[in-house]
Amino acid sequence: MNTEPYQPLTSILQNSSAQSRFRSHFRSLRRPSLRSAFEWVVIGVVGLWLLAALTLVAARWIDPPTTAVHMERRFQAWINHKPYHESYRFIPLSEISPELQHAVIAAEDGRFYEHNGFDWKQIQIAAEDDMEGGRSRGASTITQQLVKNLFFGTNRSILRKGAEASLVPVAELALGKERILELYLNVVEWGPGIYGADAACDHYYHTTARKVGREQSARLASILPAPLKRKPERMNHYTDLILERMRQMGW
Repeated sequence: MNTEPYQPLTSILQNSSAQSRFRSHFRSLRRPSLRSAFEWVVIGVVGLWLLAALTLVAARWIDPPTTAVHMERRFQAWINHKPYHESYRFIPLSEISPELQHAVIAAEDGRFYEHNGFDWKQIQIAAEDDMEGGRSRGASTITQQLVKNLFFGTNRSILRKGAEASLVPVAELALGKERILELYLNVVEWGPGIYGADAACDHYYHTTARKVGREQSARLASILPAPLKRKPERMNHYTDLILERMRQMGW
């Protein structure tokens, strides 16, 4: 039987060696928890990236039922207690008029068939304009815009740009130019609740994407940078610029 007198914890901690062992034990418990939290964050980020990459691979054959932009608009309508009606019809690229395809490329990404997802020439021009204090211009390619639409919505941040940039090569490799254009023309926002070429043609011109005309196509392309603010009938100057670009590009 142990006959040593009972020592309270406070008296034990008064001993310097006991204090040292106690602090060491406490630090050993705390450090792994912080390291584990960081590891779980990294694992979560990598997992989300892999899921997005696999989604892009699957999108080569599977038409997306919705996108981040679609969900963002639904949520905005819900929190603002506004009615929301969505028109979204996915159609093959062969059912979209070449005029509309060419107008969108001329308006949004004139070097679409030449770059590998990033238009470094336009990025350089945009950077020079910013440095000179000029009006900031966009340099996003159709591939970048597709990735943004599918996964990130309309928010702007450095983190979003970084994640978007890491997925662009995956999209280019897994999808190819034709499928990228097909996906973009079908999911892009063309007005409040209006997604895709066929829904846009029906809403604005009461026709199909297959039958839309040249000038109508240019007018539709002219509103893509700001589809919630612009109206095709008001975009005369920009429409003329797009038609001229199409002529210069041989279309």
